[in-house]
Amino acid sequence: MATRSKASLIVAAIVLVSLLSSATVAHGRRLVRSYDEPCMEMRLYLHDILYDYSNSTANSTSAAVTKPTALSTAVSNPGYFFGRMVVFNDPMTEGKALPPSLEETAVRAQGLYLLDKKDDFSAWFAFSIMFNSTEHRGTLNLMGADPNTATRDISVVGGSGDFFMSRGVATLSTSAVEGFTYFRVQMDIKLYECYV
Repeated sequence: MATRSKASLIVAAIVLVSLLSSATVAHGRRLVRSYDEPCMEMRLYLHDILYDYSNSTANSTSAAVTKPTALSTAVSNPGYFFGRMVVFNDPMTEGKALPPSLEETAVRAQGLYLLDKKDDFSAWFAFSIMFNSTEHRGTLNLMGADPNTATRDISVVGGSGDFFMSRGVATLSTSAVEGFTYFRVQMDIKLYECYV
């Protein structure tokens, strides 16, 4: 009887160890998790060119998909467009310069933002960064509030490919603004959970 219970304990221990090891290994990679030091860092610039009927459709990378609401025109300060939703497919670069071809960049941001404040420019983002280069393949998924402050953080909530199940934070800062049609955002991305 003692031999049988000892064997059962050994089998249970083996099952537990295999479950724990499989929880930290996925797709042949091992999970690296640290809350002190990021396992990966990168800086990218998002270039958004909003189509507003006055600029070219060829170089526009985003479009408002809602008209200003009655509430936004009645109570919003001019230009804040409370309730507007914008869908984008923006090029992203490692440097500040716009790429020569807006449609053929190896890194793109695809998603939407909602203008969510009546008396100031403030937005809520939900988008994926799509990587298709020799250096990285896959996506990073980000979402969060984008208030009108010098820097703000949004969450990296997951990913795929080289960024499988990544978690972290992206610190945003507005790098350039030209009227209501162009803005450039610097994104300092730090991942604290990575599969390597």
